[in-house]
Amino acid sequence: MLVTLRTWQKNDRYILAELANNINIWNNVRDRLPYPYKIQHAAAFIKFYRRQKPSQSQAIELEGRLVGSVGIELQEDIARISAELGYWIGEPYWGRGIATEAVRKMIGYTFSNFPQIIRLYAKVFDFNTASMVVLEKNGFHLEAIHRKSAIKNNTIHDEYLWVRFREDFTRQDP
Repeated sequence: MLVTLRTWQKNDRYILAELANNINIWNNVRDRLPYPYKIQHAAAFIKFYRRQKPSQSQAIELEGRLVGSVGIELQEDIARISAELGYWIGEPYWGRGIATEAVRKMIGYTFSNFPQIIRLYAKVFDFNTASMVVLEKNGFHLEAIHRKSAIKNNTIHDEYLWVRFREDFTRQDP
């Protein structure tokens, strides 16, 4: 299985819209990902990230086919040494280890292209155990459980905060 990360291309908008327009993906991510997800959303997303150098978002490919997205959100002010990691895989590709490999590659990409980042973290809803496994396999550790800190689909959830440090990456790569 060959999983690669690459920059977003304009023509990705069609497959991106098709994959992201899925309630099962939306149920596991922040509400700012539109649902329904349309071509216009995909085009704006790609245009935004193609302007960044280096880009904070990468397309995930499996054997040359677009299957998802992985990215970071750089933090500001006193948290400027941190970045939040986010990712999703199109539902037809779930359960194949793609997210684990994409996150592994994004860790390397982040620490190579953003020298100011020493702390990479991800917040996961309490019900998303598959994502927690992906992070654990990539050397993240559970730092905290933020009780009743998020609302999704009108239900209050705990968020699990997973963390990986640059110093751990340079010592051992998963």
